Amino acid sequence: MISILLAAAFGLILSLVGTPLFTKLLVRQQYGQFIREDGPTSHQTKRGTPTMGGVVIIVATLLAFFLSLAINGLVFGGNPVPSVSALLLLFLMIGMAGVGFIDDFKKIARKQSLGLTPKGKIVLQGTVGIIFGVLALTIPNENGWTPASTHISFTRDIPWLDLSFGLPILGIILFVVWANLISTATTNAVNLTDGLDGLATGASILVFSGYLMISMWQANHLCESVSPGAVCYEVRDPAQLSVVAAALVGALIGFLWWNTSPATIFMGDTGSLGLGGALAAFAMLTRTEILLVLLAGLFVMISASVIIQVGYFKISGGKRVFKMAPLQHHFELKGWKEVTVVVRFWIIAGLFVALALGVFYGDWLISHGGVTL
Repeated sequence: MISILLAAAFGLILSLVGTPLFTKLLVRQQYGQFIREDGPTSHQTKRGTPTMGGVVIIVATLLAFFLSLAINGLVFGGNPVPSVSALLLLFLMIGMAGVGFIDDFKKIARKQSLGLTPKGKIVLQGTVGIIFGVLALTIPNENGWTPASTHISFTRDIPWLDLSFGLPILGIILFVVWANLISTATTNAVNLTDGLDGLATGASILVFSGYLMISMWQANHLCESVSPGAVCYEVRDPAQLSVVAAALVGALIGFLWWNTSPATIFMGDTGSLGLGGALAAFAMLTRTEILLVLLAGLFVMISASVIIQVGYFKISGGKRVFKMAPLQHHFELKGWKEVTVVVRFWIIAGLFVALALGVFYGDWLISHGGVTL
């Protein structure tokens, strides 16, 4: 608990102080955002606003995590050594953020809204995903547990949904594919949501707060620490996963102070892809892959609006379901103010997180025999 509190505090302070300093640096370098011409006209006033603010979120999270472990170890006698699971989560977050940074930098250098080519982005993200997937299944601890599992999971691993089919090599291959599908979905989802001041940042705070609570609960109900026969979780290093979640929440809150309307800085692809990578890692490492669909329900809803819009446009010969996709811009064009859209979407995101946590806890209660259906 001490590490969690320290991580959240450090993340908040570092981001709150670091964001305006980084903004000034970007302004001096004239690293500004380019705005789509076909979007809401009110967005044209945002042209030139500094982007790549995700750098602050990622750096603040990293420093907060390692500082909290170090202080907890030196002062309170805790374990100062980062766990494999935490390092893998940070790797996927940093790797995806790195892809986003390259994309952002290319946009700024070319002074247009086009960065990496779709093929280039897929190759780079795929490389990061492959490394993560292989390492997550090949580094066991003393109990033989690996950070991830070849079983598809909901609130825990589903016993009869094993991607290995009894063949370890096949399991690794299929898990790598599965891991890339999840990370591609989450990075795109956060990226699509990052279209209004503070929208993706606030929604991410809520979702990572959900993972903070899930990983803390799992840490207190590990199969290696509870009595035989009790309901438990075979999750590797959940205590440190909760520290990473706390660091992320703190860093995002500090960033939101400057990213809320009117934003003085945007997170850019650096932030949205990095946060998407962290979401994917949390889902796989806490064994809540399918639950992620509910926990990150706002991101799913916004991504679905784009899929529906594009699909219907093609099959109907040019007709549209929404005035504009992603969904948040549809409501802007209907006359909602940007702040109204953002706050209402935050409420929706919070309701999805609350529902997911209810499902997670409800599954434990039912499994534990606390309630009957």
